Amino acid sequence: MVWLHVVTVLVVAQYMGFGMLVGWARGRYEVHAPAVTGHPMFERLYRVHMNSLEQMVTLLPAMYLSAQFWSPLWSAAAGVAYIVGRFVYLKAYANDPKSRTLGFVMGFFPIIGLLAATLVGAMMAG
Repeated sequence: MVWLHVVTVLVVAQYMGFGMLVGWARGRYEVHAPAVTGHPMFERLYRVHMNSLEQMVTLLPAMYLSAQFWSPLWSAAAGVAYIVGRFVYLKAYANDPKSRTLGFVMGFFPIIGLLAATLVGAMMAG
């Protein structure tokens, strides 16, 4: 389970780092709170941050639930795939929002896999 905990900390740290990018963009592009629109680059970074939160809400419970039925190491590995996908998503979305699909899929499919593994594991155990 230790790797699951390490990956959880990395997921949260990544989210916090994305939040710091949003704060930096607020200052650089003079988008004063509580505004969430303004300069396009601020809006892109803000959306990456918010989308990461939306995904993280499903990732974390899915990791821990799947680890109850399968190897915690595999659940942690899915979390690492999510982290890599989020970085790809950040780079793509910041450059051109239309190119974000690969990063989104790289982060989303591990969540789907974890949820499916949890469902199968629960059905096998029940």
